[in-house]
Amino acid sequence: MRLGMGELILILAIALLLFGSKKLPELASGMGKAIKNFRRGIEGEDEVDVTPANKQVAGESSAKPVDKAISDAEVVENNKSAKA
Repeated sequence: MRLGMGELILILAIALLLFGSKKLPELASGMGKAIKNFRRGIEGEDEVDVTPANKQVAGESSAKPVDKAISDAEVVENNKSAKA
């Protein structure tokens, strides 16, 4: 199944009617970038940066201290009283 020149012109005309002359180049550009990124993702190695955004000094902790630990029983009781 091959598309001839007539079929391509018909498809382009329908796309032009549906999306308009201003939006059509943006859609084509977006499709090209999506295909390019997809190919790069398949062919290339994973380039995920797993380093933390802000490096910590040894001994410092960014975690906030927990004031009160809530047990599972308290959570269940709170949920039951909220529903009632």
